[in-house]
Amino acid sequence: MIIDVHGHMSAPDAYYAWKASLLSHRGAHGGKPPAISDDALAAAYHHPHPSFGDISHLAHLDGAGIDLQMISPRPFQMMHSERPAKLVQWFTEETNNLIHRATELFPGRFKGVAGLPQSPDLTPRDWTAELRRAVTELGFVGAMLNTDPYEGMETPLALGDRYWYPVYEVLCELDVPVLLHAAGCKPPAREPYSLHFIQEETVAVWSLVNSSVLKDFPALKVIVSHGGGAIPYQVGRFLPSVVRTGVSYLDKLRLLHFDSCLYTQDSLELLMKVVGTDRVLFGSEKPGTGSQLDPETGRWFDDIHLLIDDIAWLGEKERADVLENNARALFQL
Repeated sequence: MIIDVHGHMSAPDAYYAWKASLLSHRGAHGGKPPAISDDALAAAYHHPHPSFGDISHLAHLDGAGIDLQMISPRPFQMMHSERPAKLVQWFTEETNNLIHRATELFPGRFKGVAGLPQSPDLTPRDWTAELRRAVTELGFVGAMLNTDPYEGMETPLALGDRYWYPVYEVLCELDVPVLLHAAGCKPPAREPYSLHFIQEETVAVWSLVNSSVLKDFPALKVIVSHGGGAIPYQVGRFLPSVVRTGVSYLDKLRLLHFDSCLYTQDSLELLMKVVGTDRVLFGSEKPGTGSQLDPETGRWFDDIHLLIDDIAWLGEKERADVLENNARALFQL
């Protein structure tokens, strides 16, 4: 099998129109979501989409041989910084409901990864009520955590801060992994959201391995999106710390897991060499940013399974670990 731990939901236009309406009236008209039929929701996965190379969500998965995909909210749509906070709560709850319905419409093809209502006006303890609902009532197998709920408008606390501990506590209690993935990005931030993802992942890794979080929560299962941001590429800057601390930085990194959502073979090989194939889980983000055809190769940029196939030094066991076994173990499938 190929198990994809980094996928995002598809939804009909009515869902996005509802979001626009929420932002327009700021909750004055209430938070009642649109009535989306099963047929309309299923069509969002079956119909070709111009943003994703004019083929459908399911066609992307079939073409890549992806048997099971973990689907979470589209991160840049989650509007965590919007006010009042009830907008974030309403939108997150309905988003998780639609993900749950997709797992029922396509049994065995999708499993849910929950979004959290990460309004900065709520406490992390407040966020965990939706986490509990998603796991215990909707059958979700993980959660997605935005490391910057301010979406670029203020400086968030690093993941090593005790501010985040209520979320870590519930993740450990429920025994589900967390996928670190930033969301939107607004001025005064200088970068677009896609670059913001990478910067936040880089800071997240640094923060976790240089704090007491992984000692305080030894059962915490963390997956860092997009191959861990810049850390594997810049790991040489941190290796000398072993002289001062007596602890290998590479050993610290191996307390985390990383997805394979990288679009070049060189970057994938570097990640696997730095953290080990036992800490890498297949993630494609299909359909998403990389769902365009490469004019040089004729492949989809996000055909990450083909990039992994092209790594000559990977043995059969290592390849199977990345594509299936690591995810099966971490998510207890």
